[in-house]
Amino acid sequence: MTLQELRYLVALADTGHFISAAQACHVGQPTLSMQLKKLEAQLGVKLFERGSPKVEPTPVGKEIIERARIALEVVEQIRELAQRTQDPMDGSLRLGVIPTLGPYLIPRMLPLLHSRFPKFRLYAHEGLTAELLAGLRQHRFDALLLSLPAPARDVESMALFREPLMVALPAGHALENRTHISRQELAREHVLLLEEGHCLRKQALDVCGAPLLQEDEDEFRVSSVETLRQMVAAGIGCALLPSLAVLPGMGSLSGTLRVLPLAPPAPSRTLGMVWRQQCPRATTVISLARFIQANLPVAVEATP
Repeated sequence: MTLQELRYLVALADTGHFISAAQACHVGQPTLSMQLKKLEAQLGVKLFERGSPKVEPTPVGKEIIERARIALEVVEQIRELAQRTQDPMDGSLRLGVIPTLGPYLIPRMLPLLHSRFPKFRLYAHEGLTAELLAGLRQHRFDALLLSLPAPARDVESMALFREPLMVALPAGHALENRTHISRQELAREHVLLLEEGHCLRKQALDVCGAPLLQEDEDEFRVSSVETLRQMVAAGIGCALLPSLAVLPGMGSLSGTLRVLPLAPPAPSRTLGMVWRQQCPRATTVISLARFIQANLPVAVEATP
């Protein structure tokens, strides 16, 4: 058996479809199918049930797949050990980022990152927390940028910075000339929320109080911070937004939004790097985390 066959095995287990697995491995479907049949013949067991629309591992296949993951992880650890003697920022890293942070941090970091580490390549993918954690466990990502604490026990994490949450009001709002807004005042407003699955939605509910935000089931579901900004600018309501999303010059809505802090104690969220325990790229992940922490925008505060 070969490492490549083990990669095909894990890819099929993760995707559940031969075509998707072949695409993930950058090979044709016939090649992947043939190699997996060869592996089954070599082992003398059936690894997958192929009758249903989604290919499912057999009981013995599940056990073999878990050990294949361990074998591939060990190979990566060997590569990481060799790389430690060289430059940990010479190579690439697959980073998952929550969508309430990615558009406002990654574009600011990339030019600095490429300037400081010209051989390093960062491949970023946005997704909700649950999706990103599943991808991390399936080795589709090397690390994640999430709101902490991460809802998982099988990961390592490093807090990077605290980001204040700000109130966005439409221009001309009755409260726009206040120095700050109290939680009670915010709770009396029509507060727009992101859809289920976004950690920022829960944070907004924690600040305002869930019982005060009874949403109509037919109300339009907001899927991004940018849509929230646009809706506030249109006068539909107000919103609690991360400070990086409302920095001066961010987008084209500066004349139609008013951004105010909440009264002390002002709420904030903690963002940090998350990676698998025993991650073979841990040295690179930590180096990237420290670089981000050392080059933060002034709107956020680095954690100790």
